[in-house]
Amino acid sequence: MSVKVADGPEVVNFGCRLNIAEGEAIRAAAAEAGARDAIVFNSCAVTDEAVRQARQAVRRALRERPGVEVIVTGCAAELEAERFADMGARVVRNDAKGLAHSYDPGAVSLRRQGPISGGRDMGPTGDGPLPSQGNRSPYTPALSGADHARAFLGVQTGCSHSCTFCATVLARGTARSATVEAVTETARIALDRGQREIILTGVDLASYGDDSGTTLATLVEALLALPIERLRLSSLDPNRIHDHLFALLTQEARVMPHVHLSLQAGDDMVLTRMKRRHRRTDAVALVTRLKTARPEIAIGADLIAGFPTEDEMMFANSLALIDDCDIVFGHIFPYSPRAGTPAARMPQAGRAVARERAAALREANSRRRDVWMDAQIGRMTNMLVERDGRTGHAENFAALTLTTTATAGSIVPVRIGTRDGDRMTAEQAA
Repeated sequence: MSVKVADGPEVVNFGCRLNIAEGEAIRAAAAEAGARDAIVFNSCAVTDEAVRQARQAVRRALRERPGVEVIVTGCAAELEAERFADMGARVVRNDAKGLAHSYDPGAVSLRRQGPISGGRDMGPTGDGPLPSQGNRSPYTPALSGADHARAFLGVQTGCSHSCTFCATVLARGTARSATVEAVTETARIALDRGQREIILTGVDLASYGDDSGTTLATLVEALLALPIERLRLSSLDPNRIHDHLFALLTQEARVMPHVHLSLQAGDDMVLTRMKRRHRRTDAVALVTRLKTARPEIAIGADLIAGFPTEDEMMFANSLALIDDCDIVFGHIFPYSPRAGTPAARMPQAGRAVARERAAALREANSRRRDVWMDAQIGRMTNMLVERDGRTGHAENFAALTLTTTATAGSIVPVRIGTRDGDRMTAEQAA
């Protein structure tokens, strides 16, 4: 997502919702430094394809916009600093991307900076204390801009787990959380500018508070003490949905009925080799409990196809998980080896196999979603209207398009109509 505002640099965000939230701190920091005509690529490294897309975008910008300074930051830049610097881009380290001095004309590229040794972390306006990778100072919340009706609020970064396929810990370090007080103060900024839905996001959101003795459920309760009308959570580790958080997901009306789970696979051997902390039966049992307690909950999931050593039977178990967990919002991608991770050293299934299996998972997910969407026809729901006055999302995250326009940012009662691809029509109710 590219963000360009008046008197500010263009910021192109790749990848996760946390990057979208942090993109606003990047924009503010670069503007403060006077880099208003720069283009900043906030890169992602979750897959090899994400890194390839970032490299492609940087090359294109360098070729087509010779008078504009091209800066690259984010996870891909952290892992491939030399490569981006050799292209001619300035590289800003991941934990300094919200700092104004990182974008000063005379700032030094990451390639020549040496080891990370402290500084200041990003905040909603690009300020706040920054730890080094080994420092346990709290993360400073990151808040996306006002250009959408929904606000992405980053509350946690890094990961302290050791999944064999993931390079996140290499790019972002171990897990750090923002304080409850800092998160609620930042949420007030979104509310004060009229954003009526907040999406909590992080690299490992369910681990929020592990480094400070609190929990994600405690944070959610603190936010619900504010006049927030809709609160949504991004991807959650199924192993970390304990009773307190489960109760909030199923009993609190302002917590949206949409649970996205970091499942990754549906076969126990694959999950073991991934070093995931749940098994197939755990995932199925959790979804059954969620939907029994709150039937309107829509399930999303992250799934990796073609993980090393995955055979046809193992893949069949993952394919069946689409139906067994009623996954209607699948985030599905083929496995790609990330340098420095244990999975990259395992016997590979191969890129062609991974792509083929990812396509099969997407097709199964599409069929499941179509059935679910057809079941929504005629139902009443509340829709948050986006800035265009026509599109938006239902409480269960169904993508809707109004038959008439409505006030941008408003929440309107609608009746869901026909299915149109991955969206549905919606008519405002009287």
